[in-house]
Amino acid sequence: MTSSPLQLEQDATTPELIGDSPGMVTLRALLRRVAATDSTVLVQGESGTGKELVARLLHAWSPRAAAPFVAVNCGAIPGELMESELFGHERGAFTGAQSVRRGRFELAGRGTLFLDEVAEMSPSLQVKLLRVLQERTFERVGGGELLRASARIVAATHRDLEQQIEVGRFREDLYYRLNVVPIQIPPLRERGADILLLADLALRRLDAAGLGRVRLGDGVASALLRYRWPGNVRELQNLMERLVIMHAGSVATVRDLPAKMHDEVDVVTPSSAEGDDGLHDLLQLVAEPSEPVLPAQGLDLRAYLERIERSLIEQALASCDQVIAHAASKLGLRRTTLVEKIRKYGLREDERTGATS
Repeated sequence: MTSSPLQLEQDATTPELIGDSPGMVTLRALLRRVAATDSTVLVQGESGTGKELVARLLHAWSPRAAAPFVAVNCGAIPGELMESELFGHERGAFTGAQSVRRGRFELAGRGTLFLDEVAEMSPSLQVKLLRVLQERTFERVGGGELLRASARIVAATHRDLEQQIEVGRFREDLYYRLNVVPIQIPPLRERGADILLLADLALRRLDAAGLGRVRLGDGVASALLRYRWPGNVRELQNLMERLVIMHAGSVATVRDLPAKMHDEVDVVTPSSAEGDDGLHDLLQLVAEPSEPVLPAQGLDLRAYLERIERSLIEQALASCDQVIAHAASKLGLRRTTLVEKIRKYGLREDERTGATS
């Protein structure tokens, strides 16, 4: 399968965790703390939130960074091959085993072994994985030599494992072995203005990859912020790539978005955003998509609010063809106030004032 030219938030060499929302600030701080340990980690989150990215960051920020990072998707490999995939096999262990093969545990060495979609493991393999976690040793299929399992284990799933235990699909004892340090990734719909940061980064990377440049027109940012994003960051990546492919060199409008995103766009329109009440509602939309959570270590509130203000000013200028008077009206500000803010953030080198207020 060919990979997309865009590898947003999932770059194996330089992993990134983009966003300034409270949930992401807290997540990064937790990852830094956990990375310094050897504890087994269970990463949970909806599909497309970036669970492998979190695993790669744990590895990159850990003392094991120089050793291999080895990933295996437990849901993508047939059950009868999974044991050999994890533990390797000896020559003649089964039909077709013509030579010794090292498994993922051996390949990971003293690095990190990432077990993605661990809930898809068969019950028999769950028992074998539990034994490895308990004894830190394993045998190749068809072999008798005990090999040391030295890798740090990071497991991930989009399923509710406690619910899977209740219906008998996942072992409770394995759950507790994996869930030493639980990490929950927030869904994209709870990340507020991060959505616009990720969209902008995606468009810049697509442009750098040679696919072309597209500008998001009036109303598109509002649509992106209001959409629920069931596919999370992966869905956002795909949408930006689709817009670039279909509209490179031009402006993408709300009409170019998928039909399911149209229904929610008209809730906040440019006209309703004029005036203090409209601006207040729009700020709440960006900064408070759900009840805000203050990270345990606190945050720089001024920097966080300034980032939101700058983003909204940039969007207003873009939607008004850089005419300050029109952008000021859209933001419910005096023209002179907006000029001061533009200078403060260094958004423009020249001042095209356009029509007067």
